[in-house]
Parts: sequence; C-alpha cells; structure tokens
Amino acid sequence: MTRTVAADGRSTTELRAVVVDDSQFMRTVIADMLEAESIAVVESASDGADGIEAVERHDPDVVTMDLKMPGTDGIEAVEEIMASTPTPILVLSAHAGDGAELTFEAMEKGAVDFFEKPSGEVSVGIKQQQDALIETVRSVADADVSAAEAAAEAAPDRATAQHATATPSTSTSTEPRSAYAADPTLVIGSSTGGPTVVEGVLAELPLGADLRILVVQHMPDGFTGRFAERLDAASEYDVREASDGDRIGGGEALVAKGGSHLEVSGYGGGRVRVSLSEGDPVNNVRPAIDVTLRTAAAQIDGPLTAAILTGMGADGAAGVRDVSAAGGTVLAQDEETSAVFGMPQQAIETGVVDDVRPREELAAGVLDAITTEDHS
Repeated sequence: MTRTVAADGRSTTELRAVVVDDSQFMRTVIADMLEAESIAVVESASDGADGIEAVERHDPDVVTMDLKMPGTDGIEAVEEIMASTPTPILVLSAHAGDGAELTFEAMEKGAVDFFEKPSGEVSVGIKQQQDALIETVRSVADADVSAAEAAAEAAPDRATAQHATATPSTSTSTEPRSAYAADPTLVIGSSTGGPTVVEGVLAELPLGADLRILVVQHMPDGFTGRFAERLDAASEYDVREASDGDRIGGGEALVAKGGSHLEVSGYGGGRVRVSLSEGDPVNNVRPAIDVTLRTAAAQIDGPLTAAILTGMGADGAAGVRDVSAAGGTVLAQDEETSAVFGMPQQAIETGVVDDVRPREELAAGVLDAITTEDHS
C-alpha cells in the first residue's frame, strides 16, 4: 500500500500500527487487513523483544500483540511497553489451553482489549472477522491508555486475592446489613477496558450488601468462564458463568456467557432466574447489555441498579431507560477513568443516569444506591 509521509515523518493514513506475532503468515494476514482499511503497519515483529523495539522506534497509535512467542513473550512485552512507551495494545488470543488466562494476565499488565484468534483455517476464519477486527483495532487505538493502566494497577492482586474463607474487609465488617435495602439486584455492563474495572468493583462490594449481581461483559465464548473464575477469586461473592435456567440469591453473581444473551426470566422470593438466548445480536453484540437490562426491568420488582462502565458503542443506553422507568437507579463511569467513554457517554446522554462516578468510586456508588439508613 502506498502511503504519503508528512514532513515530521509520520504517515498521513489514519492510524499507525505495529503487528507482533511469531507466525509470519499471521503477521502478513493481519497487516494486509489493516492496510486495506487505511491503517498503516509501520513495522511487524516476530517476538516480544523486537516488538518492544519497534514501538520505541515508531511510537504507533496501536499494537496488535500475540501472546505465545519464543524468547520475550506477549505478557512480558505488554508489561515493558506500558512501562517504557505506554501505547494502546490489542491482544490477539486463542482461548484454547491457557490462552484465556494469558489474555487476562496481559490485560492486568495494561493491554486495553483482546480479539479472539479464529480456530481452524486461520486465513479463512480471520478474514470472516475482518470488520470486527478493524472496529476493535480502531476502538483500542482511541482508548485512553492511562485509564486502562490505572484500572489494571488497581485490579485485585491475584497472588493475595482471598475468597470465601477470607477475613472480612473493613467495608464488610463495618456496614451493618440493615443499612441496605432488602434483596437488591445489580446489573453491570462493560466492554472495551472493562474486565479489570469489573474485577475492581466486585472486589469492593461487601457481602453484607446481599446483592444479586449480573455481569454483561462483551467477550466471546471460551473466555467468559475463565472471567467468572477470576471474579470469584477476587470478590466475596460466589461468581460463575451463567447457564440456562440458573437462579441466584443474595451473595451470588452470574457472568453472561459469551455468544448468548442473558435474559432475566423470573424473579421471586429474592431470587433471580435467568435464561440464555442465541437470538440475533443487539447493537452488533451478543451478549448485549440492553437485553439483560430490559428483561431485568420487566421482571425484578425489588431494588434494581444498573452500572454502565467503559466501552465503545451505545449498548446499555436503551436498557438504562427501562431501568429508570421501572424505578431503578442508573450509574455510569466517568470519562476520565474510562478507557473508552462511548457506552457511559451514550447512557448519560439519555438523561436518566442518576450518578457519574470515577472507577475507584463505582462500588461506593452502588452501595449509596441501595443504602436505606444512615449508620455513620
């Protein structure tokens, strides 16, 4: 592809990318797709060490990063790039084997988002997902890398995370259960930059709040189960990936399964029943936050709170209207701490958001929404 170079040496194409992958074939496929959409690939690298040097040389707008590579792997490369030349990084990951866990480790190091490598014939599979890949690359390139870094740094320490047998946190031991409304439900919706933020929120919610929690994170099948395990380890709540017909009560949480809409199909006795649907994508995604919020607003007659976190697009904006109309409370993450402000901004623009909070105050915002008495 022919590119015009400006006087300062930068390409005049819209975005400049570095592609890091140990497969020459994959480097070529990815570079060809990016170039076809006016994203200039300024350099390709075959391992993490070369990728680090390429980023230092070119200061690109975005990096696509493989994880399993000889020598310096993708995890090490992400950590070094974020330490020396902070740059938006999109991880290209396979969920087979330990791929999902490696992906979340990369996000803990500061990667903004990930895109699933297709299985089977790579050239066919990834070309079928070209539009989605290009959209994700552009979203990551637009991300506030400092916000993604801060969220990653604030995420619960995997080595010290305690669950179930953990000593109650200060917030749990000092917040009497009577301070909270009975049988509250929380629906969290997030996308780009969201996994580490969701981890942080759940880690800070005391079990004494007795929440029923539904998490809708835009994420493909094969990753949501591992994400649920990480949330379970990071929080005092019992968290699992949703199955069709699941019911949860206080102190439990479900993560929407990748590739399926999570619908609230019933509510009674303080228990939430859900069903999974493989209906058409909504807002071009499945699971869609709007589906969960709409059905939650229709079924749940107890206290209901919706929290819209970082992410691209408008998913959740229609659903928060339903929650508000049903008498629920709507929170949104603020622009400064959102890696991508698209979803929170669209929610705020509906006029029904009750509170806008930075990442570190989202859990407090949820507790404020369900607090009924002042026990200060």
